[in-house]
Amino acid sequence: MPLLWLILIVLAIAVAGYVLGRQRAVASAGGDSRQLHSLPSYYGSNVALKAIVPAFLLLIAWLLIQPLYVNNAVSGMIPENSVREGSSLGLVMAEVRRAADGLDVIVGQGMITEDYARSDEADPAQIGEQLREAGQVVTSELTQPILRAAQSYRVMNATGNTIMTVAVLILSVLGFLYGLKESQADFRARNVVEHGVRAILVGAASIAILTTVGIVLSLVFNTIEFFRLYPAADFFFGLNWAPSFSGRGGSSELGVLPLLWGTFYISIVALAVAVPIGLFAAIYLSEYASPRVRAFAKPMLEVLAGIPTIVYGLFALLTVGPLLLKFFGDDGLGWMQAGTAVMTAGLVMGIMLIPFVSSLSDDIINSVPQAMRDGSYGLGATKSETIRQVVLPAALPGIVGAILLAASRAIGETMIVVLGAGAAARLSLNPFEAMTTVTAKIVSQLTGDADFASPEALVAFALGMTLFVITLCLNIFALYIVRKYREQYE
Repeated sequence: MPLLWLILIVLAIAVAGYVLGRQRAVASAGGDSRQLHSLPSYYGSNVALKAIVPAFLLLIAWLLIQPLYVNNAVSGMIPENSVREGSSLGLVMAEVRRAADGLDVIVGQGMITEDYARSDEADPAQIGEQLREAGQVVTSELTQPILRAAQSYRVMNATGNTIMTVAVLILSVLGFLYGLKESQADFRARNVVEHGVRAILVGAASIAILTTVGIVLSLVFNTIEFFRLYPAADFFFGLNWAPSFSGRGGSSELGVLPLLWGTFYISIVALAVAVPIGLFAAIYLSEYASPRVRAFAKPMLEVLAGIPTIVYGLFALLTVGPLLLKFFGDDGLGWMQAGTAVMTAGLVMGIMLIPFVSSLSDDIINSVPQAMRDGSYGLGATKSETIRQVVLPAALPGIVGAILLAASRAIGETMIVVLGAGAAARLSLNPFEAMTTVTAKIVSQLTGDADFASPEALVAFALGMTLFVITLCLNIFALYIVRKYREQYE
């Protein structure tokens, strides 16, 4: 049964439980709801919660545990000679999972029958060709052990899904019946429901933490897998980025320093544009602009934040790049060889970041108490002196946060870089040369005909982990600066 149908059935059981639980509670009080301990809706909610919460918890736990169990069981079926030199069992399992997913697709498209997909006589070469025809990613020749492991993977997953469906439905029905049994006049339904809702809210608040942990763990495990295949010293200190997809990393140079330099260089140019303009715009809107001007100018600034980044990329490629080339190219100063350059991407990215700085800084400046301004005016300070010596110092922690948000947005930008800065990974101080960033290379390494059992594909996770650590360090440094300033100010 598809997962969506299973969820809908459980929800239908919960809705039926709400209606019947409410009716049963009222009936147990002789039709007089005043004789009930709680409102009738609480009795219905109690049945619905008992029908849906345990079932969904089992469903989530099953979906998390089943892949681990199946992977562990199937990996034991793969002979050691199937793990090629320069690869690992984990990468071979990735091929097995892709082959299993591909079998599901070609069976669904009618290219082969289910019986043939599970048959021991299935030809790996024929299956591999059909997978390619169906548009599935086949990173290497489909061997007999990989195909057998993929078949076992499909069978175990199908069996596990069937057992999961039955178990979830049984648990939902049992919860429904137990909640219905509790629907009596003297049952403290309100207390139970409120405690249950509180537990649900705690679980919802924990999702963000668990999501962060999951993201970090996925990066860490794949990064470790990459460093098993490629030397960490060559990655962190290499000065050349030249991936080759012809083999398994023997001729590739995957030094991250050119990508980090391009990332920081473009981000610095973008912040040099966005921070002064955005901060000055925020000061004007909050301190000088009339309500009429502010009502028009602030929404117009915030419209910039809603423009898709691909549109900014096209603007950089078709407008800003040719304009800079006209002044700094061969017809001008001769510094620029093409429209794609650090300056092109930096200027356009800076324009994109202006609303991040201006809108947040404006709200923060407006939150400074008016009494501080009045006290400054009372001591004889002018408006500009009040802004420089009172308002901005008081709002500085928030402004630093706004700038940090803009910096994180700049470091993580991809489309503007791809279209505006080019794809050249180089170490250069010339802002009119083409460069690229970490995020752009993450995209390029995970698209196309990349062999996912190779360092050239796994390097994307190492790049992501590096970017994550850098951003984390920036956040910690910003918090240190903010706290140090607050101590001085107080």
